[in-house]
Formats: sequence, structure tokens, C-alpha cells
Amino acid sequence: MPEFGAEALIVCESLVRIYQTGPVEVQALQGLDLIVESGEMVAVVGASGSGKSTLLSILAGIDAPTAGRARVGTWNLLSMSRTDRVRYRRHTVGFVRQQTASNLISYLTARQMVDLPMTAARVPAKTRKDRSLELLGLLGVADCADRKPGQLSGGQQQRVAIAVALANKPQVLFADEPTGELDTATSAEVFGAMRDVNRELGVTVVVVTHDPAVSGQVERTVAIRDGRTSSEVLRRTATADNGDTHVIAEEYAVMDRAGRVQIPADYREALALTRRVRLALEPDHVTIRPDA
Repeated sequence: MPEFGAEALIVCESLVRIYQTGPVEVQALQGLDLIVESGEMVAVVGASGSGKSTLLSILAGIDAPTAGRARVGTWNLLSMSRTDRVRYRRHTVGFVRQQTASNLISYLTARQMVDLPMTAARVPAKTRKDRSLELLGLLGVADCADRKPGQLSGGQQQRVAIAVALANKPQVLFADEPTGELDTATSAEVFGAMRDVNRELGVTVVVVTHDPAVSGQVERTVAIRDGRTSSEVLRRTATADNGDTHVIAEEYAVMDRAGRVQIPADYREALALTRRVRLALEPDHVTIRPDA
């Protein structure tokens, strides 16, 4: 059998993260499976406490998994040393947080902040200058190059933060609720900037969000429930006979490596599905019936 996600850029298989808080043990991730292909732009959604931010922290190299398998590119996230983790976060991934203030340094200009990670990576000065201006221009904040965070709007701050995250040409941009502190119009602008980055630079983008307006703008939305991937929505553009285009969204339940499927709560309630159900294999489908 071929390796699960062998060709994918990001692979999580049976991923577990357990936190110990005093005598209490919390399982934030409970055997999560996820595949993201290179060049994709994916939204991860879920209720508070579902595990979506824990997943992003692990993939960004901020947190470490407890068990399972997690790979980004050639990096095995379960076996990285401290030195490996620094290299990984410096060169392979970029990360944008929800809190605009925590992404930026108050006493540096936008250009200096984009320059900073390249300086740490020992990139030549001329290259740093050109790269900084290129990224600020791509993100629509070239006119903010010499301004400090206090002189920028919330949307400008987040776009500068995205430029900082992209400074060292990462393979993946991770964003945790990047529009959570912004109004609707500004959120659309920031998310549009991330789409431009995905399209123009070919950077894979994974966004955690609770905002349906944001998650509805990507081709794939992955929902997490109780520490596992539960469903995916795939979107595609179709053209009618008269030439008009429209988006078709289809929702799929996700079956994990053990064959488990999370049936949505409204389905379970409608058919009174409880602890046990009856399964029947039909020629082209499987039926699930109440145990009655």
C-alpha cells in the first residue's frame, strides 16, 4: 500500500496532542488526518476547542505533537531538534497571528520589519531591500514602507505582517484567525491579499478561521470537530449554457485511516442514531440505519 500522502506537502496521520494541566489531561487532537497539496489554499474551521489552533501551532513549529505522524515538506515534526525547529520556522514556514500587535515590532518601520527575518537568515543587504519592497508592493502597502505600526490601520498592519511572514520565501504561510480583529470590508481586503500571495508566489496557504465569509472564498474548507477532521467542503466554478459562472459547493464526510466517519449531529438527531447503528453494503454505497 502506498504511503499516506506520499506526494503531499503537508501530511498529518493519526495526529495526537495531549496537554497536562495539573491532574487534568486534555486531548486537543485525537487522531487527526489531513493532507494539503503544494500550492493549495485551505481554510480550517471548527468550534472553539475543536483543535484547529492546536493543529496550526504544530504545523508552524510552535508546538510539538504527542504522537502520530506530521510532515511538512521534508521535515518530520515529531523528531526535530531545537536547532531544526529554528531552521524550520526561519525558512520553511511563515506564521501570522490574529492579534495584529503581536505580529509587529512597535519601533520598527514596515520595511525594517520585513528586512529583519532576512537579516537573521544572513541574506545580502541588496537582496533584502529588493525583497522588502517587492513584498510590500504585492500586498498593497508599498506606501507604508517607512511607517511604524502605530501609523498603520489594522488592515495595513496585517498585510505588513503577511509580508514579514513571507520574507524568507517559505513554502507555507499559516494564518491563525488573521481577520478576527478586522471589520468585514477590511477582512475581505486582507484575505484578498493572501489569495494574491497564493496565486502570484505559489505559496501554499492554510488559514484557521471562524468567519464563513472567509472560509467560503477558498476551494477547500476542512472542518475539525473533537480533535479530528470531520468534513470537507470542495468548491468549483461551473459555467452555464448562457456563459454565466457560479460556484458549486459540495460537502463530504471525511473517513480517517481507521475507517471512522463523523456523522453530523443533525443527521444523527433526525434518525435517532445513538451508540450502535446497522450497516449494509450495497452495490455502490453503504447504508447506515438506527439500531431498532
